[in-house]
Parts: sequence; structure tokens; C-alpha cells
Amino acid sequence: MEKEKEFTDLIRDHQGIIFKVTTMYCDNEQDQKDLYQDIVYQIWKSFDTFREDAKRSTWMYRVAMNTAITHYKKMKRSQASVSIDKVVLSQIDNEDKAMEEKISLLYRHIHQLDLLDKGLMLLLLEGKKYEEIAEITGLSATNVGTRISRIKKRLQQRIK
Repeated sequence: MEKEKEFTDLIRDHQGIIFKVTTMYCDNEQDQKDLYQDIVYQIWKSFDTFREDAKRSTWMYRVAMNTAITHYKKMKRSQASVSIDKVVLSQIDNEDKAMEEKISLLYRHIHQLDLLDKGLMLLLLEGKKYEEIAEITGLSATNVGTRISRIKKRLQQRIK
């Protein structure tokens, strides 16, 4: 019983991580719900193997992103394209239309990135440091910094 309580507490405390990943990789609410359940299931399956050598949130990001990438690849085979979810955009302050347009444009361009680059930008926008992003993705911190720098340059060129 203790394991179940610890697991449910973990999911409740960090459900925002799962939500953010699902909104980045799914177009509609039903796909988000399906992916959310799949991520929770994968976290449950690997719950006993968590070694406490990383923060739980870091570990959850890793499981969530790996699950989302697998889910996204399956969906991409069956659909033509996936667009950024409007839920993310609806959370933007409606009073500043110019800023809203800039953010919307940025997210449209981020959505066009490949799976790994999209994930890197999601984590960067979450305020994660390169070392934590490296731990989540399995890349080196130097590689993360290099990739993010290149992604930023590409995004700047596209937006101009």
C-alpha cells in the first residue's frame, strides 16, 4: 500500500510535467489524455527501478519525453501532421496582442523542429539548466548547449 501512495503522491505533485509534455507533443485533448495515461503507466512500470541518483522531476521528464517521442512517432505514421496545442496559447495574457503573436509564432516554429530539438526547447522554456537537460535527455551538457545555441539561431532566422 505504501508504494501505491508514494506513486500517487508523485504523480499528483508533478502532474504539471506530464501535462506540459502532452501539450507539446499532442494536437488535441483526446490524444493528450491518451498520452497522459501512457506516461503515467510508463512511470508506474519503471517506478521500482528509480535509483534516487537524480531528482524525481528529472526522472519523470525523462520517462515522459521518451514516452511522448514514441507516442508521437506512432501518431505521425497515422496522421499527416500535428500542430501546437491551443491550450498552451490560450494561457497567454490576452491583453498584450503583440506579445501573444510573437509567442504564438515562436511556438509554431518550435513545433516544426525535430523531436529531440523540440524536447530541448520545452525543457529550456521550463527554466531547466543545461546539466539537468543533459540528465533528462542523455546528452552531455556541452552537446545540450551547442544544440540549443544552434536551435536558437535557426529560430531567430525563421522568425525574422
